[in-house]
Amino acid sequence: MKQILAIDRLSIHAGDKVLVSDLSLSVAPGERIGLIGESGSGKSLTALAAIGLLPDGLIARGSIQLDDTQVIGARDRDLVPLRGTKAAVVFQEPLTALDPLMKIGNQVGEAVRRRARRDDRSVKRTVVDAEVIDLLHQVALPEPKRIAQSWPHQMSGGQRQRAAIAMALACQPKLLIADEPTTALDVTTQAEILDVMGRLVRDRGMALLFISHDLPVVAGIVDRIVVLRHGRIVEQGPVDQVFRSPSNAYTQSLVAAARAFDDALGMNT
Repeated sequence: MKQILAIDRLSIHAGDKVLVSDLSLSVAPGERIGLIGESGSGKSLTALAAIGLLPDGLIARGSIQLDDTQVIGARDRDLVPLRGTKAAVVFQEPLTALDPLMKIGNQVGEAVRRRARRDDRSVKRTVVDAEVIDLLHQVALPEPKRIAQSWPHQMSGGQRQRAAIAMALACQPKLLIADEPTTALDVTTQAEILDVMGRLVRDRGMALLFISHDLPVVAGIVDRIVVLRHGRIVEQGPVDQVFRSPSNAYTQSLVAAARAFDDALGMNT
């Protein structure tokens, strides 16, 4: 099967320091993969490299094919058309990802207009506004018309994250990259966001690359897990297999910690 994302022997360097080393993974259409590891393990850098958005000063080597386009070495202007359409990103903190000087409806509307121009469809205000409201409804935001007229600072963290998901989905990407999208949220809101994201990914037939340090969070939304440590893959496999019998000592420690936390909360009784 053709891969929507194929990373082969990726390494990322900051001067003489190696941040990611010899990393290979692929994501097929409709596949849901969890990229797991502690802070500094290279998860977010791998995601940024996949869409050509590494910070200045970092150098990527190897191969990254995003829907048949080679990302490494490509000019940024050649990658811009892929962002949002081939792959879209939901970042960890929506308050910094959203423009504080634009109302939510206008921000989602920009993404809708971009897709309409790509598909050679109408970009009339009434058409765009209707699609914006529909997207806000799809991500289960209450009172979509009111939310569309709200500024980011007037919304809760969970509402902002839902709006960010709506923006990411507006261009109907083949691949959704979710980079720690629930870390800053309370447990109840986390569960709601995961439910919304999982449902939309399945309904739209999108691929998902879900990045997190939290195994239980990832387990409920992905099919396969890739575990990173110090920029290297230490284990990968179907989520049930990795949770049931992890082979790497680092993965074993992550699973044990997750189980101990659940036991402390009485969730395994």
